[in-house]
Amino acid sequence: MTFCLNFIIIFTEFHEMKTAFIGHRQIFAKTLPQRLIEAIKAEIDNGCLSFTMGTHGEFDSLALSVCRQLRNEHPDIKIEVVLTSLHTIEKNYEWDCIPYSDVSTVMYDIEDAHYKQQITLSNRQMLDTCDTLICYVDENAYRSGAKTAMRYAEKRGLKIVNLWREQDKPFYGMTKEQVDEYWKNLSEQILSHKK
Repeated sequence: MTFCLNFIIIFTEFHEMKTAFIGHRQIFAKTLPQRLIEAIKAEIDNGCLSFTMGTHGEFDSLALSVCRQLRNEHPDIKIEVVLTSLHTIEKNYEWDCIPYSDVSTVMYDIEDAHYKQQITLSNRQMLDTCDTLICYVDENAYRSGAKTAMRYAEKRGLKIVNLWREQDKPFYGMTKEQVDEYWKNLSEQILSHKK
């Protein structure tokens, strides 16, 4: 019994807390950056200095940007970017640009998985190393990899901080008629530019 208690105490003392970020590819909320800053600062105040995120959407990009910004105030912050494939860099950057030179990168052994499964597998492996998930997930979304990852984190017992708000929906507060009018006007604008 003494050995077990000593192990728990030692593990707790040396366990480095780590927070992951997962969210929808597109974000619409203008207030999300401030919410994200506040959530990350709260984790820093709780002793977390290690943060990890992917590369597949606007939320990932925002999380990386905010972590880089907060590293100016907290130079001990460790930032890790999870690559699902080297093609991620090839598609988005010129060869003479090194996009992640100021952060660590990791790539899990998922290259042989079907490309549609790579992000899911990568998210699970990333979450397996974390204590907290800061996410931007609409729980009412029909099909969503971000929602699947959040459910996985819940099953693993991670602390979940979901920054999604119902007001973040692009048509929040609009009537069906207003939404229909919006789409009609947008379609007309698009068609007029094609002429």
